[in-house]
Amino acid sequence: MTRAVFEERLFGVLKAISIVLLVAMSLFPLVYMVGLSFKPIQDLLRDPMRFWPTWEQVAGFDTYRAVLLPQARGGQGFLLFIRNSTIVAVSTVLITLGVGILAAYSAARLRFFGKRAVSLGIILVYLFPAVVISIPLFVMFSRIGLRSSLLGLIVVYLASTLPVTLYMLRGYFLSIPQELEEAGLVDGLSRFGVIWRITFPLAAPAVAATALYVFMIAWNEFLYALLFVLENRELWTLSLGLQQLDSQEVPKTMLMAGSVIITLPVIVLFFAAERFLTEGLTAGGVKG
Repeated sequence: MTRAVFEERLFGVLKAISIVLLVAMSLFPLVYMVGLSFKPIQDLLRDPMRFWPTWEQVAGFDTYRAVLLPQARGGQGFLLFIRNSTIVAVSTVLITLGVGILAAYSAARLRFFGKRAVSLGIILVYLFPAVVISIPLFVMFSRIGLRSSLLGLIVVYLASTLPVTLYMLRGYFLSIPQELEEAGLVDGLSRFGVIWRITFPLAAPAVAATALYVFMIAWNEFLYALLFVLENRELWTLSLGLQQLDSQEVPKTMLMAGSVIITLPVIVLFFAAERFLTEGLTAGGVKG
């Protein structure tokens, strides 16, 4: 056996071992969380190391029922929080993409006064931490009456997600060959027709990735939800509901169930978007 063959096999084995270890380290906390979410707190206290539930415990669904049911029926009211988070996250994604695609395209393709300042402003706003703008937004929304409403929360999320959307989509639009759009204009398409028929299909992978990123921000965000809707429990999102489970009065197994509920939609959407991105990256092209 030559030295090159030996090194190739050795590094192949080390690579496989490293991948297995990294996957195990990444999946174990998730598996541990899911396992604890089905177990009664009494069984967990008796044997903390035996985290995997029995089939009867999984089929009983007792912990999740206690988390999802409204307070009037002895639960934690997570069904209401899921509805609020869905409304806020989906609305934020739709409005952000509707405005962000047109704005990013304008910043990438059109010529107008102050274009460089706008592009620089996108990056500067993107770099601002949420804490810096939270207090001015809180004061302003309190004065105009939007502080304790889902509409106000959606508007606040737009202030956080639009700069990210502009930053991500502008760079992708710049990478699309401009000759394709010019050919569409020559064939009689309007500017909106070019965006809808040519640019948007080619930018579908970037739009999907941006939509997923915006959804994750709106779905998991905690600071703005704490500032704007804490006073009204009927408007709480999942992040606020999960925070209330982190107390001495609530069993930790219910906290694990709440964590699974807030994590599962993001995982499902990620795998769905991954398949879409794979298809989108191989679609389209220029005939030479």
